[in-house]
Amino acid sequence: MANTIRASVIQSCTARFNLSETLDKFEKLTRLAKERDGSQLVVFPEGFIGGYPKWSTFSCFVGERISEGRDEFVRYYNAAVEIPSPATDRIAEVSKATGVFVVMGVIERDVGTLYCTAIFVDPVEGLVAKHRKLLPTACERFIWGQGDGSTLPVVAKKFQSSVEPTRTVETKISATICWENFMPLLRTYYYSLGTQIYCVPTVDSRETWESSMRHIAFEGRCFVLSACQFATEKDYPPDHPVADASDRNPDNVMINGGSLIVSPLGKVLAGPTRKPEDILTADLDLDDVVRGKFDLDTVGHYSRPDVFQLKANISP
Repeated sequence: MANTIRASVIQSCTARFNLSETLDKFEKLTRLAKERDGSQLVVFPEGFIGGYPKWSTFSCFVGERISEGRDEFVRYYNAAVEIPSPATDRIAEVSKATGVFVVMGVIERDVGTLYCTAIFVDPVEGLVAKHRKLLPTACERFIWGQGDGSTLPVVAKKFQSSVEPTRTVETKISATICWENFMPLLRTYYYSLGTQIYCVPTVDSRETWESSMRHIAFEGRCFVLSACQFATEKDYPPDHPVADASDRNPDNVMINGGSLIVSPLGKVLAGPTRKPEDILTADLDLDDVVRGKFDLDTVGHYSRPDVFQLKANISP
């Protein structure tokens, strides 16, 4: 157990596409995870900064776009952040002040294009890496660009053992966003780089999501930390699209959470939770990764490179 760190997933949501309020919420929840649970690593949901525009269509039609959708995109564009920026500086400041490593979903603005991105923020080094979602899902392609192979990091990070403070725990951390997790070759790529803490910022709140997370943990012999938003209508601007415009109610659920933490043998260590705002925390014994590899290493002794090979283009 000496090779152990303590990690949390944060279930919360963007504050009405308001950057200042959302950053305040981030700081509050990060400090709580640290002070109450002793967390050393926290994972926030997909699009936590910038927001996930559930039910929006941006007035897109095959062969036509109209002015209302363009105006909606302006508001969404203005809620996004550049990387780096004062917003990411604020995240780094909180990370440094608390000593917590942060993995967070943000909507990144790069000139005229938005990306669904996960950032990695180290308490000592600050912003160390980012991953852009390779393939936005369905109508997300109206509003987000595609990432490429140049932002597929597995970040090496040394932590102080949460059990024996004099010991250093070496980890490898990756992030895969929402339905990217259904891309087998992407998973395999991260496995090949030795990911041990497989972070999943998401907004998929269906009950079937738990099965996917448990499968990935078991398949990759890694810890899976899945952080999902929980949002109601009151967490969006008053004129934001909803499932039923004739039955608007501030408490109607838009995104239903389901965050959880899973061990390398597929055991649920915490969650899933359906609370509007929650912090799930677990001890991650990195030796469990090795225990799992004993009988299943899908990129090692349980692979057939003479039959199947993976080729990755990691250039921009």
